[in-house]
Amino acid sequence: MNHPEPPHSSLPSSRRLQPLLLLIGFTATVAQVLLIRELLVVFYGNEVSLGLFLASWLWWTGTGSFAFGLKAAQRADLRRTTAALQISLAVVLPLTIVAVRSAKTPFITVPGEMLGPWPMLLVALVVLCPFCACSGGLFSAASRLVAAECDASPAAATGTVYLLEAVGSGIGGVMASLMLVREFTSFQIALAVASLNLLSAVCLVFRRPAWRRVACIAVIVAFVAGLLPFAAPRLERLSLGILWRGFHLLASRNSAYGNLAVVETEGNRTLLENGLVLFTVPDPQVAEESVHFALLQHPGPKRLLLIGGGLNGSAIEPAKHPSIESIDVVELDPKFFEIGQAYFSGQMKSLQQNSKVHLHVSDGRLFLKMTSDQYDVIIINLPEPQTAQINRFYTVEFFREAAARMNEHGVLSFQLPASENYVTPARASFLRSINRSLREVFPDIATIPGDTMHFFAARQEGALTGKADVLLQRLSSRHLETEYVREYYLPFRMAPDRMAELEREIRPSADTPVNRDFAPVAYYFDVALWSTQFNQHYLDVFSGMARVKFAWVTLVLAVLIVTSVVFPAFARLTSLARASLAGSVGAMGFTVMALEVLLLLGFQAIYGYVYQQLALLVAAVMAGMALGAWLGLRQMRAVKMRTIAALQLAAAIAPLLLYEAFVVCARASGRGQFLVIAYLVFPLLAVLCGMLGGYQFPLASSLFFQGRDMGRPNQGILYAVDLLGACAGALLLSAYLVPVFGFLKTALLILAVDLAVALLSITAASGEQRSRA
Repeated sequence: MNHPEPPHSSLPSSRRLQPLLLLIGFTATVAQVLLIRELLVVFYGNEVSLGLFLASWLWWTGTGSFAFGLKAAQRADLRRTTAALQISLAVVLPLTIVAVRSAKTPFITVPGEMLGPWPMLLVALVVLCPFCACSGGLFSAASRLVAAECDASPAAATGTVYLLEAVGSGIGGVMASLMLVREFTSFQIALAVASLNLLSAVCLVFRRPAWRRVACIAVIVAFVAGLLPFAAPRLERLSLGILWRGFHLLASRNSAYGNLAVVETEGNRTLLENGLVLFTVPDPQVAEESVHFALLQHPGPKRLLLIGGGLNGSAIEPAKHPSIESIDVVELDPKFFEIGQAYFSGQMKSLQQNSKVHLHVSDGRLFLKMTSDQYDVIIINLPEPQTAQINRFYTVEFFREAAARMNEHGVLSFQLPASENYVTPARASFLRSINRSLREVFPDIATIPGDTMHFFAARQEGALTGKADVLLQRLSSRHLETEYVREYYLPFRMAPDRMAELEREIRPSADTPVNRDFAPVAYYFDVALWSTQFNQHYLDVFSGMARVKFAWVTLVLAVLIVTSVVFPAFARLTSLARASLAGSVGAMGFTVMALEVLLLLGFQAIYGYVYQQLALLVAAVMAGMALGAWLGLRQMRAVKMRTIAALQLAAAIAPLLLYEAFVVCARASGRGQFLVIAYLVFPLLAVLCGMLGGYQFPLASSLFFQGRDMGRPNQGILYAVDLLGACAGALLLSAYLVPVFGFLKTALLILAVDLAVALLSITAASGEQRSRA
C-alpha cells in the first residue's frame, strides 16, 4: 500500500476541547470504580465475579465505540451529538447504581440467597450496557468532533482523544480510589460526576457566552441546592433498602477496600465485607476455637500475632492464658475499627481496656515483613482463599515469612471449611494443596477435623500433638474458662479414627500442586468449590478447564487471533495490512491489560495489599499510556508497518521481563529496599507497561486511516478493538490463566499470542514493500 502523508497536523490544537476530552476518561474511570464496587457487594467479591464484571464493562464500551462511530460519521452537528451522549451519561449513571442494587430481586426468593456465575454475567451485561455503550460512543463522537473543529486527520484526532482520555482516567482513578469512595456515598459521587457532564454539555451546545453562563449557573445551583442535599441521601436510602431487603441494616460504609455493612438478626450482629460474612457476634464457639486450639499446641505461649478476626472475640480469648504477655492484632481496613466502635462497642471496649492487646492497621503480610518481633504463636484468622488477596496468606512464600518471625518452638495456625465426617474429592484436592504447601516449609504438621478444620505447623519436629489428652492437660493446668473447648468435646473432635481418616484424605501425593505467590493454584481450587454453592455443574466446568493442557490453550488462542486477522483479508473485506493493524491493536489491548493484572497481583503477592500503592500503580499505567500516546502522535508521519511489528515483538517479551523483575524484587529484603522497589521500581514498571500500548495506538491509527477513500471513517473502530482485546485479557487472566498456570506460563502464552500477530504484521510489511517496489 502506497499511502500519502496525512494532510493535517499529527497533533491537533484542541485546547478548547481539552476539558471535554479529560472528562471522558475521568467519568469512565470514576463510574467504573463505583459500579464494579457495587456489583461486588451484590454478587460477592472474588476474581471470577470481578473478571465477569470488567469483561462486561469493556465489551459494552468497545461495542458502543464501534456502533456510535458509525452514527457519528453520519451526523452533521457533532457538538449536539457529543452533548447528547454526555447528558445520557449524567442521567444513566445514578440510575445504573439503583439497577445494580436491585439486580438480585428478580432471581431470589429467600433473603441472602446467593447467585452463581451465569446470573452474575447476565446482570452485568444488562445493567452496564446503557452507561458503557454511551461512554464508548462518546470516544467516537469526540474523535469526530476534534477532527472537524481542529482540522485534523482521523488518526491525529483519534490519537489526541486517546491521549487526553488516558490522562483523565489516571486522575479519576486516583481521586476515586484514594479520596472519593472514602468520604462520600456512591450517589453523591455519581451526581457530582453527572453535574460535570451536564456542565460540559452546556458549554458545547450554547455558543453564546451569556447563554452559556446562565445554563452553567443553573446546573451548579441544581446540584448544590437540590441533588446533593436531597436527592443523593434519598436515593441512597431507597436503593440500600432494596439491596438489603429482609435484613435490618444498621450501617453501610464505603472504605478504600470495599463496602462494610452491619446487619442485625434476633440480637446478633453480623459484619459483611463486599457482601461476604466476616463474622457474627456473639459467636463464642468460633471465637474460642480459632485461638485456643493453637495456643494449647504451644507449651507456654507468651507473644501472639493474630491476623484478622479482631472484633469477633478472638482477640480477647488469648488473654485467658496466664503465660500470654502480648497480643498483636492486625486488621487491614481502618474503617473496621470505626465500625466496631459504633456497632460492636462491647468488643471494642474489651480490646481497648486490655493492656496486653495492641491494635495495628496494616496488611498482615506486610506487617510480618516489616516487624522485627518474634512470636510464639501466629494465627491467621481470615476467610478461605476465594480471592487472590486472601490466597496470599496460604502460599509457600507466606509460610516462609511466618516461619522467619516464629520462635524456635513457634506454632502457625489457620482454619478452613471442611466437613464433620466426609470430605468431598474437590475439597480434599484443595486441602491437599494447602497441606503440601505447608510441608514445603514446616517439618511438623498437625490437624483437627470438623466442619471447620484446623491446621497447625511448627518449626521443630515433634513440637505438635494430635492427642486430645495432652491438650486437655494443658487446658486444665492453665485454668481456662471456656464453653466449647472443653473436656467433653475435644476427645470426640480428636478421636483417633477421625484423625487417621482425615490424615489419609488430605495426604499430598507426588502430583499435588504447591500453592505459590506466582502460581496460586489453591485459589482456583477454592473458586471451584465456591461455584458448587450454586450448581454442581459449575464444578465440572472449572475442573475441566483446569485439566486442559497449557500447550492447547496457547495454540487455540494463537489460532483464534490469527484467524480473526486473516479471514477479513481473505474474504476481501479489507486489506491484510489493515486487518493486521486491527489485530495488533487488539493483541496490544490484551497484552497491556495482562501486564496490568500481573503487575497488581505481583505487587500484592510480594509486598502485601497496600491499597494506596495499587491505586497509584493503576494511575502509573494510565500515565504511561498518556506518555506513550503523546510520543506516538509525534511519530505518526514516519511510521511504517515494520514499526508496528517491532512494537508487537516488544509486547511479546514484556511479560517475561516483568516476571523476571518480580523474581528479583521478591528476593529483596529490608525496609530500605522495600521503599525503593515499592515506590520507585514498581511505578516505573507500570509506566513502561502503559507506554507500550499508548505508543502503539496513534501509530496504528495513522496507518489504518491513511489512504482511505472514505470521507467519514468510523473513528471508534480501533478503540473498540483495543477494548475488546482488554476484555479478553481481564477475563482470562484473573479467572483462569494466572491461578491455573501461574505467572510464568501466562507470560509465555502472551508471548505466543503477540508473536503470532507480529508475524502477520511482518508479512503485511513485506507486502507493503513489494507494493511500493
